[in-house]
Amino acid sequence: MARSKKTGGLGRGLDAILTDNSEDQKESGGVTVVRLTEVEPNPAQPRKVFENEPLEALAESIAQHGIIQPIVVRPKDGMYMIVTGERRWRAARMAGLSEVPVIIIEADDRKAAELALVENLQRKDLNPVEEARAYADLIDEYSYTQEEIAKKVGRSRSSIANSLRLLDLPDTVLEKLALGEIAEGHAKVMLGLKDADKIEKAAEIVIAKELSVRDTEKLVKAMNEEPQEQVKVVYDVDHTKILEQKVQSIIGHTVKIVQKGKKSTINIGFSDNDDLERILRLLCGDKYNDEL
Repeated sequence: MARSKKTGGLGRGLDAILTDNSEDQKESGGVTVVRLTEVEPNPAQPRKVFENEPLEALAESIAQHGIIQPIVVRPKDGMYMIVTGERRWRAARMAGLSEVPVIIIEADDRKAAELALVENLQRKDLNPVEEARAYADLIDEYSYTQEEIAKKVGRSRSSIANSLRLLDLPDTVLEKLALGEIAEGHAKVMLGLKDADKIEKAAEIVIAKELSVRDTEKLVKAMNEEPQEQVKVVYDVDHTKILEQKVQSIIGHTVKIVQKGKKSTINIGFSDNDDLERILRLLCGDKYNDEL
């Protein structure tokens, strides 16, 4: 490993990241400057998506002001592996830096995974799928319990359990959730559908109709009660607009349906008395003349 240069001053910034600050970690908090090529990302990093535009903005800031908060690393196979701060490392590469400030800590794979998750959660850098998979990795790879994770990240055990349940969704729906095409609230409601095909279909409807979480609940209820090919759901706004458009196409005038419980109304525009007569005949049919 290449010789590094010691500096001082910013070491206490690590305390903002660590949730379990042992004395040996506090003592190892001095800032060290190392070559950028000596630092490598952690393949188990919970964050998988790094949006280019914010990264470019950070790179521009780093080019002007340098890295304000050092990258936290640990010695690994002759290199320094990133524990927290991969986004800063990527931006530093974009900015053309040859050296970066780091804080070197001693941490095994288990502790490194925990710290990476905690930092990302604190910064709200993870999408719901990345967060759920990070929890699952802590459980599967490092034998954490849900209770232990909850204490480490400052969440309730039930919130950890609900996050993990998202991984029961089909991969196609998880992708939509990760991309923000559906919200976490939609995804949790769709977990009420036990059939993967129905979940995928529900996700398509939610996106196409831009359904609220409340309307998604109606959709899931209907899909659970009836065979999929017979499902017909009435959405307050969408269904009303469809009816308005149908009637407008028949009578050739504007139609407005106002739903207010027992006082709901239908407003139809007309230009003159002859126009009114024509509309009434359309609405009443042969009975209109019979009644006159």
